[in-house]
Amino acid sequence: MLHCVCRSSSRISLLLIHSNRRPITVVFSTDSFTSETTMSDKKRKATSAAAAKEPSAKQPKLAPVKAEKKAAGWLQSLVQQQRSEKNDMKFNKKRLRFISDAVKIKQGSEGVLYWMLRDNRVQDNWALIHAQRLAMKENLPLHVCFCLVVPKSQLSTLRHFSFMLKGLEEVAKECKHLDIQFHLLHGAPGEVLPGFVSDRSFGAVVTDFSPLREPLQWLKDVKKRLPKEIPLMQVDAHNIVPCWEASPKLEYAARTIRGKITKVLSDFLTDFPLVEKHPHTATRTAKPVDWDKTLASLSVDRAVGETEWAKPGTKAGMAMLESFIDVRLKLFDTQRNDPNAAALSQLSPWIRFGHISAQRVALQVQRSGRTAGVSVASFIEELVVRRELTDNFCFYNEKYDSVEGAYEWAQKTLKDHAKDKRPYLYTKEQLEKAKTHDKLWNAAQYQMVSEGKMHGFLRMYWAKKILEWTSSPEEALSIALYLNDRYELDGQDPNGFVGCMWSICGIHDQGWGERPIFGKIRYMNYKGCLRKFNVAQFEKKYCPKNL
Repeated sequence: MLHCVCRSSSRISLLLIHSNRRPITVVFSTDSFTSETTMSDKKRKATSAAAAKEPSAKQPKLAPVKAEKKAAGWLQSLVQQQRSEKNDMKFNKKRLRFISDAVKIKQGSEGVLYWMLRDNRVQDNWALIHAQRLAMKENLPLHVCFCLVVPKSQLSTLRHFSFMLKGLEEVAKECKHLDIQFHLLHGAPGEVLPGFVSDRSFGAVVTDFSPLREPLQWLKDVKKRLPKEIPLMQVDAHNIVPCWEASPKLEYAARTIRGKITKVLSDFLTDFPLVEKHPHTATRTAKPVDWDKTLASLSVDRAVGETEWAKPGTKAGMAMLESFIDVRLKLFDTQRNDPNAAALSQLSPWIRFGHISAQRVALQVQRSGRTAGVSVASFIEELVVRRELTDNFCFYNEKYDSVEGAYEWAQKTLKDHAKDKRPYLYTKEQLEKAKTHDKLWNAAQYQMVSEGKMHGFLRMYWAKKILEWTSSPEEALSIALYLNDRYELDGQDPNGFVGCMWSICGIHDQGWGERPIFGKIRYMNYKGCLRKFNVAQFEKKYCPKNL
């Protein structure tokens, strides 16, 4: 996923020099792929140095902060305490929108159902919090269901479905402990959910939010087939500022949405109450799930296997957040664009599958990362503004994965240069197997295939080279999305769609000096990477000699 920003009080950037000598900066969203001009590097350094040498008289000298050695697992214990202390936290009704005409729970019903879709966790989940409070108000049992759909596609891999199902297994165990019934349904939601609601006599259905085409269609299908007297409501439990509250329209760039988000951020960036043991027990319990058998039965591509570095589930996600705060956050501001440095949060898979909440991440980074200085502001800019901009793009642009979804200037410049001679032409198969002349590109592709991740800086370079080495922008975008969604553990997500669209189609960017193939789309090359980091070190690690 690709992001480029200018310096402000809330963020900081890395300077690049474009071929036309215009200074630009590049920033990446929580380990993932936008851009604006900034002041020169020399001026910025001079300003920073002056500020450091001449502290304001109003700012007393602070004693050095002594780092305390914390026991492993400190974050999970702290968060549990915070939830318990904030159990009276109110639910902001602006997080909620009714999909159905019915708004009142059906009387005489036997429970409330949370249809878990994108946010696969129990705690820190506003959709489940709302469903539980609704059930408690009506003295009803609480149920959770997930509809398991496995599309017949090369994008359905063991890597993704194993991560998802093992996270859901953790959800089911926690639900059982809290006397909440968890149901795993098999089939498309429109086909299995309405009948399940009727059979169980549920009085209301709460679901979470996704801006992508398929989940939105599922929502329409469920609404159409659900009994008319059953209210269907949606809670944006993924974004800190709900997508429809952040903006009612498609935003052009980060600069157009930033102010809208920051204006209301304090209303939504609050603590979470605890999802507690439910006081009303269901008379009809859920059918136990054999998770190992379920995973083994799925028709998925097992050639794309599980990753070793990323363990699924909320507990593992919280452990990764803890290590980021303890070790990597202090390096984030200065080293996040170096693929050889361990400076990123690495949290994107857990956020993508909803195993942890971006809101929880923001809260803990702000509270626990105070000694990290400007890194906190830089990270929050990417986690909140940049990430939520991608949901805005996918929600308000139906062609979010097509060249037709690009701005008019970008479509025109790509069309004008579509027939330009390419220095190299590679097939999808050659690219997938990292069979190019470029060792850096091959290394990045190999890392993605083998580890299910690619450093944010390299994702940008990687996608732009696909545009340069394929016969058309349409083919380039198709191949980039295919590779991203098949191999990246955080693939098939708004961040990935916008990342590829930024690189190839100039989404959330501006026009640059015109050149062959790219037209006015921002350009990157190998020499630029050599100026940014130790390319040889990365190539040596990820580009096998026999590749």
